[in-house]
Amino acid sequence: MFKSIHYRLVLFIILLILSASLLTLCIIKEQYVYSLIPALGVFASLYLLTFHYKKFNQNILFLLNALDNGDYSFHFTESKMSARERDLNTMMNRIKDILTNARKEVIQNEKFLSLIIENVSTGIVIVTERGNVRTVNHSALQLLGLPVFTHLNQLSSINEDYPLLFHNIKAGEKGQISVINEREEVLVSLQVSQIKVNDDLIKVITLNNIGNELEAKEMESWIRLIRVMTHEIMNSIAPITSLSETMLTLLNDKDLDTMDSSMKNNTVEAFDTIHITAKGLLAFVESYRRFTGVPQPVIKAFELRPLINKLVHLHEHLMEDRNIEVQIIAKDENSIISGDENLITQVVVNIIKNAIQAIDPSEHGKIFIKYSVQNKFTYIDISNTGKPIPKEELSSIFIPFFTTKESGSGIGLSISRYIMRLHGGKLIHSLSPEGYTTFTLVFPN
Repeated sequence: MFKSIHYRLVLFIILLILSASLLTLCIIKEQYVYSLIPALGVFASLYLLTFHYKKFNQNILFLLNALDNGDYSFHFTESKMSARERDLNTMMNRIKDILTNARKEVIQNEKFLSLIIENVSTGIVIVTERGNVRTVNHSALQLLGLPVFTHLNQLSSINEDYPLLFHNIKAGEKGQISVINEREEVLVSLQVSQIKVNDDLIKVITLNNIGNELEAKEMESWIRLIRVMTHEIMNSIAPITSLSETMLTLLNDKDLDTMDSSMKNNTVEAFDTIHITAKGLLAFVESYRRFTGVPQPVIKAFELRPLINKLVHLHEHLMEDRNIEVQIIAKDENSIISGDENLITQVVVNIIKNAIQAIDPSEHGKIFIKYSVQNKFTYIDISNTGKPIPKEELSSIFIPFFTTKESGSGIGLSISRYIMRLHGGKLIHSLSPEGYTTFTLVFPN
């Protein structure tokens, strides 16, 4: 019975009352010698009462201190004690288990959220009012071209105005920035939301590469336009070609003797001009029909090195005639990509031909073909030492119909870029560190 703290506290209170009563009685009767015994009883009762009361609260204080320090390893015994103490310890152990499970769930949710943030293609930057970056994922670092991002002031390495732009942009607003990395200029959209956490206003900024989306829409618009144009032009030219050919046949077969010589020559020459022009237009339109007739790629895995060797060998005689040297640089010798080998061949052949044509035959030119794997992408860089493309023409080189060559159709790079887009990749123009014109084929792994 006396295992219970309740009964022990009652016993010590009774002892305290009895000792105090005896002490009072001894003092009244002036029995000071005998008063020492009840006085010791009073002090002993007070000490035991205080000790057991503190012991009763000790486990509760221990529980609160442990939780405050983040320590969840303790366990209160539930045996060899009174029922009241056992119930108390059981309840405290249950509280500890509930808080432990809640803490584990919070940690798991944080890990799950971190995993999602780190693997989404959208860049995410979480910043405080003071410009400190609390969270940034890998996609945001890639889009911004920063190895580490801890404060908005680091954006000044991209553009001096960007720290202020990121700081001032409000919730619900949208913006755009341009980031130039080692391979291309990337157009990035910004979107902002805000949340208040512990009296601190937290800004969540999402970043998306909208360059690919804009290029895809532009390409789709060109394809629609070309389809309409080819249909209308073909419908108009086909009868002209047919009629001019018929008239030429009739004139040559029947009217030679009856027509005046000068008139006959002029008529034949006129119809011949109409016929040649119409045929030229038909050939012109047919070349653009190829742009809209690119088949869907048949995706298969194949090795890069044999393909590049084959295409270099294909142009070997032409490059020897023009005194051009080819260097193949393989950072990953056994690189394998997934794609339509025939369509990829068409892209590489077109870029190699452009590289050959860009090099002056009187110079000892070089073409560098380098392929490597970086950041989940395979890159094929084709560079040449020829004259760089003028800056004023760079924005137009991928536009269908645009050409600076006398006999060019202006669809080679357009088709090449379209083929790369069908593969989920990109075709990028840039200048190498040496200043060489470089076209890069980017394949997702």
